[in-house]
Amino acid sequence: MKINLLLLFTFSITLTFAQSKETKKSNDWQLLFNEKDLSNWEQKDGTAEYKIVGNEIVGISKLKTNNSFLCTKKKYGDFILELEVKIHPLLNSGIQIRSESKPDYYNGTVHGYQVEIDPSKRAYTGGIYDESRRGWIYPLADNVDGQNAFKQAEWNHLHIEAIGSEIRVWLNGVNTANIYDDLTAEGFIGLQVHSIGNETHLEGKEVTWRNLRIKTNDFNKDRWETTVYENNLVANTLTTTEKQNGWRLLWDGKSNKGWRSAKSNAFPEKGWNIKDGELTVEKSKGKESTNGGDIITNEKFSNFELRLDFKLTEGANSGVKYMVDPDLNKGGGSSIGLEYQLLDDKLHPDAKKGVNGNRTIGALYDLIPPENLSRPGFAKGFKGTGQWNQIRIISMNGKVEHWLNGYKIVEYDRFTQLFKTLVSHSKYDKWEAFGQLKSGHILLQDHGDEVAFRSIKIKVL
Repeated sequence: MKINLLLLFTFSITLTFAQSKETKKSNDWQLLFNEKDLSNWEQKDGTAEYKIVGNEIVGISKLKTNNSFLCTKKKYGDFILELEVKIHPLLNSGIQIRSESKPDYYNGTVHGYQVEIDPSKRAYTGGIYDESRRGWIYPLADNVDGQNAFKQAEWNHLHIEAIGSEIRVWLNGVNTANIYDDLTAEGFIGLQVHSIGNETHLEGKEVTWRNLRIKTNDFNKDRWETTVYENNLVANTLTTTEKQNGWRLLWDGKSNKGWRSAKSNAFPEKGWNIKDGELTVEKSKGKESTNGGDIITNEKFSNFELRLDFKLTEGANSGVKYMVDPDLNKGGGSSIGLEYQLLDDKLHPDAKKGVNGNRTIGALYDLIPPENLSRPGFAKGFKGTGQWNQIRIISMNGKVEHWLNGYKIVEYDRFTQLFKTLVSHSKYDKWEAFGQLKSGHILLQDHGDEVAFRSIKIKVL
């Protein structure tokens, strides 16, 4: 009996040691760069130079070459990545994660999620750009703390979590980005030297990386707490975080539940199509509300944040209206309310009408023209027809904001004398107390052109 107990004790100690050793191993970080050579890396696309200096990888800008990427040969799915980067203040760079290079995609061009490195005045380091695919999916337009976290001409620390559909970024301890997306689950990690075209004064400038390490399991103790809003890019879904923060879907992605015609209590029998998670107003003759007609929510809203995706066809015209009273206009045409204009500015003639662009995409239609208030002097961020674009409308106690793809483009107070003066010089002057409702319906417009909507969600404030 004593022998058996001794054997059992010995086995227990051995098993405990083995388990402890395995746990320690699974909790270890792995170095991405061995500080000796680049045998585990390969260069793609451009021909900028990469070299090793001590324990650092140095990328050197080069004239007349495409974006260059030094990429891991290994692919990574779920991971936590940490590194330090220092960059010349005139350059731009990025860290590719879950990225790919395929012969059937633009002849092997590197594409995928990029954690931005941006020393310019824009200060978007730590934002997320979808390289050679969707463009900006998390700019830092409304993250001032994130913009201020970058240290010019010094080492900057990045903590990047890509776990499941969650991708989150911290710059020098400040949370800069937070997306939920399922487009790519696995890919290589890449270090970018951005192209500089023919700008000779940028040739030979350096971006340097060091202390690159990655963790591919046992994440919990090394995950950081997110503090910035989550941009959910998975169509017609709500994440756990969104639900906890009071968001709900206004359209379920498959039925007409919660919506009706602006001119009756039923959903239109024609003119609107629900298929493959898209709510589409069909093309007719380009006239206002003459086919299926506008649709509105059954509910009314006052203080809210509305988000949705839309996709325009070439030359299309439509709009998202709020504070709508369907009883104001019983005749032909659209129902009356404040309108976030949706328009192909390049091809639709309405873009040249109105005053100073107040009928272009993103405008408060016929009242206030859009401009990039997040980055004054720059374009308002429309990704183009045939692409999904994301809007936000925030309404709080009369103060309203229009956002397009992460940029604020309109803000106003509908209860001010200035607003009433704008109305008096617009097509809405015949509607008494236009824009003064305490609450109203949300409307998707039928203007006779094909436009698709999805991911329509709202948070009551």
